Amino acid sequence: MAEREIISTFAPTFINLKKNNMKISHIEHLGIAVQSIEESLPFFTDVLGLECYATEVVEDQKVKTAFLKCGEVKLELLEPTSPESTIQKWLEKGNKGVHHVAFCIEDGVANALAEVSEKGVRLIDQAPRKGAEGLNIAFLHPKSTCGILTELCEH
Repeated sequence: MAEREIISTFAPTFINLKKNNMKISHIEHLGIAVQSIEESLPFFTDVLGLECYATEVVEDQKVKTAFLKCGEVKLELLEPTSPESTIQKWLEKGNKGVHHVAFCIEDGVANALAEVSEKGVRLIDQAPRKGAEGLNIAFLHPKSTCGILTELCEH
């Protein structure tokens, strides 16, 4: 079989796998789980020279957040505010550091959830909800995302 014939045989499958209507504009932030923002913040501010520009408590997620800018990407420090916090449970398992990657979706989180669900991705959130900084957010399960907890957000 000639090379051209092999490519044309596989092209329809490849094109279908690549078809993607979701518009990701950039990495919105990296979520970093810490036991204490107060104890962790000096590394980011004093050592790395980043500026903390906002803190916020997100009651329904049982976390306190601190935001720092690094170029165009934000770092979100996440401190549990309750033993029931998913961040607290994650830390108790011996995990630490980068907790999730958040992507900014231009055409809406609800549309993105429908698209990734159709592609067989396991969803944590079936619909968008409010997150820190007033963003609409939703999480995708790490078992479907190469082991990376993935957050989709929109402004």
